[in-house]
Amino acid sequence: MYQLLFSTQAQKDAKKISSAGLKDKTSGLLELIKKNPLQYPPSYEYLSGNLKDKISRRINKQHRLVYEIFEEEKIIKIYRMWTHYE
Repeated sequence: MYQLLFSTQAQKDAKKISSAGLKDKTSGLLELIKKNPLQYPPSYEYLSGNLKDKISRRINKQHRLVYEIFEEEKIIKIYRMWTHYE
């Protein structure tokens, strides 16, 4: 089981997620990655550019969960939970 750490931006995004009615879907994804961050399905993708080495999963058509795995520490850092990558 991995520990989840949320960036300041992800904490702000959580409020938007809740008000948009996406809390259940997002919570399900967070529980899934806590157990196995690379479980398939649902699909995920490794990002490139300034988000290299980070992983993205769809919350819905518009919004993404962006995170990074720190295997040795068994930590997953959540960077974003709203909009497409910026």
